[in-house]
Parts: sequence; structure tokens; C-alpha cells
Amino acid sequence: MLRTALRNVLAHKARLLMTVLAVMLGVAFVAGTLVFTNTISDAYQKSSQKGFKGVDVAITPDKKDDDSAHPGDAPRLSQRLLDQAAKSPGAASAYGVVKGSSALADKKGDLLGSGFANLGGNYYPGADGKDPRYTMTEGRAPKAAGEIALDSRTAERGHYKAGDSIRVSVDGPVRTEKVVGVFTTDDGNVAAGGTLALYDTATAQKLFGKPGQFDEIDVKAAAGTSQSTLKSSIDKVLPEQAKATTAKKLAKDQAKAIEEGMSSMQTAMLVFAGIALFVGIFIIVNTFSMLVAQRTKELALMRAVGATRRQVTRSVLIEATVVGAVAAVVGLAAGVGIGAVLRSVMNSTGANVPDGPLIVAPTTVLASVVVGVVVTVLSAWLPGRRAAKIPPVAAMNSVHAAPTTRGLVVRNTIGAILAAAGIALVVAGAGMGGDGQGPMAFGAAVLVIGIFVLTPLLSRPLIAAAGPVLRIFGMPGKLARQNAVRNPRRTAATASALMVGLTLITGMTVIAGSMQKGIDKMAADGLRSDYVVSMGGGGATGGRPLSPDVSKTLAKLPEVTTISPLRSSPARVAGDSDSLTGVDPKAIKDLVKVDFTEGSFAALGGTKALVDDKIADKNHWKVGSTIPVTYEDGRGGKLTVGGVYKGNQMIRGVMVDSATITPHMATVADFQVMLKTKGGATENNKDLLKKTLGNNPAIKIQNKQDTSDEIASAFTLMLNMLYGLLAMAVIVAVLGVINTLAMSVFERSKEIGMLRAIGLDRGGVKRMVRLESLVISLFGGVLGLGLGVFFGWAAGELIATELPSYEMVLPWARMGLFILMAAFVGVIAALWPARRASRLNMLAAIKAE
Repeated sequence: MLRTALRNVLAHKARLLMTVLAVMLGVAFVAGTLVFTNTISDAYQKSSQKGFKGVDVAITPDKKDDDSAHPGDAPRLSQRLLDQAAKSPGAASAYGVVKGSSALADKKGDLLGSGFANLGGNYYPGADGKDPRYTMTEGRAPKAAGEIALDSRTAERGHYKAGDSIRVSVDGPVRTEKVVGVFTTDDGNVAAGGTLALYDTATAQKLFGKPGQFDEIDVKAAAGTSQSTLKSSIDKVLPEQAKATTAKKLAKDQAKAIEEGMSSMQTAMLVFAGIALFVGIFIIVNTFSMLVAQRTKELALMRAVGATRRQVTRSVLIEATVVGAVAAVVGLAAGVGIGAVLRSVMNSTGANVPDGPLIVAPTTVLASVVVGVVVTVLSAWLPGRRAAKIPPVAAMNSVHAAPTTRGLVVRNTIGAILAAAGIALVVAGAGMGGDGQGPMAFGAAVLVIGIFVLTPLLSRPLIAAAGPVLRIFGMPGKLARQNAVRNPRRTAATASALMVGLTLITGMTVIAGSMQKGIDKMAADGLRSDYVVSMGGGGATGGRPLSPDVSKTLAKLPEVTTISPLRSSPARVAGDSDSLTGVDPKAIKDLVKVDFTEGSFAALGGTKALVDDKIADKNHWKVGSTIPVTYEDGRGGKLTVGGVYKGNQMIRGVMVDSATITPHMATVADFQVMLKTKGGATENNKDLLKKTLGNNPAIKIQNKQDTSDEIASAFTLMLNMLYGLLAMAVIVAVLGVINTLAMSVFERSKEIGMLRAIGLDRGGVKRMVRLESLVISLFGGVLGLGLGVFFGWAAGELIATELPSYEMVLPWARMGLFILMAAFVGVIAALWPARRASRLNMLAAIKAE
């Protein structure tokens, strides 16, 4: 039986090629994902380990969870503590670390680096005048205010050298510093495309709001002293709420954090690899079903001469194992190439990955082989089992071909039950709010399986609906329709492969378009301001601190009619960690629009606060309720609810007068400035604001549409990535259509020969096969579009609980494009089978068995 199975594989090389390609693509995706994520993870881990060079023990603040709302209470690492650590037994040296954000402009005035990693720090010279973290390659280290050193990658990108001047922004206002040196660093953020600017320690502490304080103290052990021994001696001088950690543990924790950070990307990519493999299963089942059907008499003869059912099934599974193994090996090799290409793509987009070798782990090899072989064998098991159950006499007479009425009834009943259950679960999940994700996902899977089971039943009426159009093409069109419904199961399996891909693409397109409209509506309804000013690199709401000088500077402009800085201060509100948002009570009503369930903006001021409806419902607050508050500096107080409003993505939480929280803030800073200008949002006004702020590359000045576009850009980027990933599933589906048509042409060789003999020319044969492919592809496309819209609606119901302005939008233009894409798939997939069918020798075909 082994020899027979191997002989059959070699005898049907062309027929099995599509199966090999389908499995290979899926395996390549899996292997490429693992190689890519392992390579990046390894590169960042090694880069982070280099960053601990010269550090044996690090002292950092150790804030307790119950104090998380009060950064003002955070332990300060002072110069005194640094000196004590340096004198601890076993310590060779110690240096203080100051961290912050420092945005740099290139010589054209544009922001250098990736925005989110514009870092600033201090150069802390030791006894030898050097900082072991940084190696100066040009010039010298900064020693006084107005001096700065740049990392070598940033200097190269910005074309800076020692002696040049550079424009810098730490918290808003633009500063001009002199570049006195260029250094190299192993900082992973710099390796990933960010920037790092160094100042002398006193200047860094002043700029980053930490006068006389450090964010971290790093200690180097003396020769012969272990990290654990040094840590023990340092522990004795540590103040409360400060902790010492060995560099070995820090490196281990950082490696774990990097691995966890990569796991979400890896999971997402593996999901799409799974989709490609799932689509490939249809092809494998189709291929082996047709191969078994073509060898029915051969298998029957084997049974007649003594082969058992198990041996027949085993021979089919051996064939599948060989095919799966070949596909796995080729897929693994392709996956290594995909991993290398993905890393190059990341580098080309500016997200530079630290240098390092491609990592092909043993688990990647094992996963590729297991996935390729297991998927193929499991997919081939059903056709093999079905072949073994056919009685030899029936097989020799081919009386087994037509499925029984009872079998069709059972299949359709099971499909209808699954589809109904899936719809019920999805609808139920849509009505459950944030708790409905699990039921909805399970229901979606059940519904897709139910539709797949029902597809043979659905194929007849849907394909019949295309009959009037196909009649335009005469006899080839009529034959194409008949061929498409001749074997409903095969047609269903082929169409289902395309259906899965288009379901996901359509669903995500519906969600993305609806979210875009919801975000636009939210920005239009929630913002009355003409512009929102914030520091770049912190998402749609800024996030990085903005100097109060920015709002003071803008307020002096005669063109600015209304202005309010927004500042956030962590606090403990009614016993829970939260934050207070400070605004100008006189201006805010003209800058934001919220709907009040109680009270109004008029109540805001002093100790009276406005709270969003969710917080109010949670705490059972209403107008007049008293709110116990512990401010950022640890002082207690009481606020009174002056109004309850409906929160949205633009503004939510507890809103108070800025004057109330400012005295309690450790560092007074804003996260946004909202303002209105004479004449509204015009290019002239925007240019004026930019010029007033010194054409600062780090500051964003956005109107309503800019704000909306920035929020939506993340979804657009994700959608484009998903389109690229789902393209794999569509490619596999194309292979499935080609495979089905090629097999169908082989099966119908005699029939095609007869058609040629009675007058159908080669062009007619080509047209017949192409139209059959087109009909099958459009059938799958229509099913995919219908399911995608349904799933898009259901997911939108969940999103609407977090984004009240969400409104479902059907992207008719893109849906039409998807249908055209399905048609294009059908046309492309039919090229080779149609050409092969038209070139059949009619006499040889008529004599074919």
C-alpha cells in the first residue's frame, strides 16, 4: 500500500501541485510570522542587554499601588542617595539618570525621529570624566546650559555635527541649543528610529521638572563583588519607597516585556495564517475528493483483490502525508524569506530594527512541519474514509456518484440548525454590550460553518439567478451554468474558500467606514473650538506635557477670541485612583459641546465640579453630592457635583476649575490648549498660530478634521495591514478555483471531446470554462459580502457602546469593488484550465476513460 500511495503521488504531480501551493502558502505565513517576531524580539533583547553595560544594580522609585494616584508622593532619588550608594561596600561607582522628552528639528524645521521616542537625558561624568552609557565619537559632552549632544543616528539623519545649532522643544517653547558632541548608544528606542538628546545633569533636571532629583541611580560593582552582594549592601541605605534591582533581573524583566509586547503582533499574524490554512482546507478536501473519485475503479479493484477499508484509507493518508511534508519544507524555506522581507519593510518605513541575525528557532521548524502535515492529513481523511466505504461492485459500476436524498436532507438540516444557532448567538452578543464579544465570536464561527454546510443547497438558486445573463453567451453560457451546479458540493467548497476571505474583508471595511463617520460626527458635535494645540507623539489627545507658556503666548494674540488650557492632575476621587481635568470655567462652554443630564457649565468653578454620567452612575452622584478628593500633593479636600454630562471620546471624567488643582500639582503643565479665532479655522489663522509658537516641529495645531483624521489614521493603517494579510487567503482561494476547474476539465475530457465533435469550437470551450469559473467566484463573493455586512453590523453594536456617535455605513463603492475582485479572481483562475480544455484532442478525449 505504501508503494501504491507513493506511485499515485508521482502519477498525479500536476493535480497535487495546487494542494502543495495552498498548504505551502499557509505554512510560509506561519513560519514567516514566527521568524519575523522571533528575530525582532531577539534583536531588541540583545540591544536592551547592551544598555545595561556598566550597570550592576539600579535604584528606582518603588511606588505602592495604593499611592498610584499621587505622583507628587513619589520618592525622589536625590544626590545624597547617589553619594551614599557610591560609598556602599562593593560599589565601584554610581551615576544618576534623568529622563524626559526632547523633540529635535532637522535643518528644514521638521520633526526628527518617530515622534513617540523623542527622548532626552543627562550626561553624568564619572571620576574619569566619562559616562559609561555613552561613547563620544565627535566633540565633547555637554557641560552647561545651551549645550546638547546628539546620538550618531540622529546626527546623521539631521546632517548635524559638533558646532551646529539645533532647534529643540522640551515642553512647548522652542529653544536653540549648540551641538557640542555626537555619541553612540545601545538604547533600543534609538535603534528603533527614535532620537536621544543629552544635556548636562543640572540642565536636564531643570528642563524635565526634576531639580536636584534623579529618575534612576545606576551602580557599578567593584571587582570581585557580585550583583546580589552589591544589592544587599545598597538595600541598607535605601529610603522608604525606593528599591534596588540587579542588572541581571532588569535584563530578564525587559526581555520578558519585549516578548509580551511582540506576542500580540505574533498572535494577530498567526490568526491570518490560520485563515489562509482554513481556506486551504477546502482545496485539499476538493483535491483528494476528486482524486479519489477518479481512481474509484482502481480502489475498487484493490478492495476486490484483498485490500481492507483501513488499507485504502491509509493509502490516501500516506499520499496526504507526502504532499503535506513537501509543502511544509517548501513553506518553511519561503517563510524564512518572508521573515527577512518583513524586517526590511519595517526598516524602510523608518521603524528601524536593531541589527541581528534571522532567528529560525527549532519551534518554528517543528510548527511548520506539524502544521503542513497535520492540516493536509486531516483534510484528506474524509475523502479517504468515503472512498473506503464504497462497495467494490458499486465502485466498478460507478453507481455511487450521486448522493442520496437522505444524505442531502441530513446535511441541509444540520446546516440550517448551525446557521440559525450562529445568527442567534451573534444577535444576542450584539445586544450584550462589552460582554458580548465571546458569544459573538463563537456565533460567527458557527454561522460560517453552517453556511458552508448549506452552500450546496444555496448554490442552485443563486447560480440559477445568473441564468438570464449567461444566456447572452449562447450555448457556452448554458453549459457553464449546468456545469457549476452539476456537483454542488465541489462548487460549494470552491466558493466557500473565497467566501471566507471576502467575509472578513467586507466586515472590516464596514466597521472602518462606520467608525470614520462616528469619529467625524464626534469631532463635529463635541468640539466647538477652532483649534486644539498639543505636543506631538502622544496620540490624539497629546499626552506629553505642554508648557503653560504656550497658552499664555497664544492668549496675547488679538486673533484669539476664546482660549482654555486643559491640564490633568492624578488624584484619588471617592477612594478610587482617577484624575481631575482642569479647565477655564469661563471659556470651556464655548470650546466643547456636551449634553447635560443635570446642571450646566454655569455651575463650574471653585470647588464645584462637573462629572460624566458613567462616573455619576457608578457612585450614585447627582447635583449637590459631595466628592471626597485627595489631590496630587496628598492633601485632602471636598468637591461638590455642579452638573452631570454625557462623556465622549473628546472630554470625560471629573472637570474642575484649573485654579483649584494647580496649587496641588508637582509640575504645572497642560496636555491641550483649545481655542477659537476670529474668522474660524482658516489656513491664515493656523499659520499665525504656528509662527507665534516659533514654527515648533513638536507642537500639533489641529482643527476638527485634523483631530478626526488622526484618530481614524490608526484604524486606516490597521485596515490596510489586514487587507495585506487577507490577500494571502484570497490567493489561496484563487488556487482553489484553478484546482477545481483543472480537475473538472480532466473529469469532463470525454464530454468536452463530444462537444467539440458536434460543433463547439475552441473559443466556445474557453468561454464555457471561464463563465463557469466566473459564476462560482461570484457565488462565493455574494455570500462573503452578505456575511461581511452582517458581521460588520453586529460588531458595530458593540463598538457603539464605547463610541456613541458610531453609525453604520455601507461602503457601496468598495463592496462593488469586492464583487469585481471576485469576478477578476474567476477570470484569472480560468485562464489555464480554459486553455487546457480548448487544446484537448477531441478524438483522444472521446476515447478517454
